[in-house]
Amino acid sequence: MSGHVDPDKERYAIFKELPRNQKIHMLNLVRLRETAVYEDGVMVTGREAYAAYSRESAPVFKRLGGRIVWTGKFDMVLIGPDTEYWDICFIAEYPDAEAFISMLRDEDYRKAVKHRQAAVFDSRLIRCQPGEMRGEFG
Repeated sequence: MSGHVDPDKERYAIFKELPRNQKIHMLNLVRLRETAVYEDGVMVTGREAYAAYSRESAPVFKRLGGRIVWTGKFDMVLIGPDTEYWDICFIAEYPDAEAFISMLRDEDYRKAVKHRQAAVFDSRLIRCQPGEMRGEFG
């Protein structure tokens, strides 16, 4: 059984009610399946399926003004459940929430997302407002 892969309708409705006219950051934490699960039985690794998702969705992401502002390699959870680990960690920036919503509705993106769904065992997608760096915590 897998964890969280796609947004549920209730949370997506809340997301759409938040302000849409400001830049947003989306923190992505992704745990991949060892073997991807495709409906048609294609046999590839989760990493290979996620790479296909990345390759096919990137043109849509870039066309709508998205960019990756941070990426890193997961080491460990210091505070939080020690059972959580993430294969992929990054922050995607969108010019506004409307760009993110447009990406989800885009026909090419919808074709690419089947690879993400096949690849991902569990994930977190956390919307954040970018803040100013002031050289201090918080």
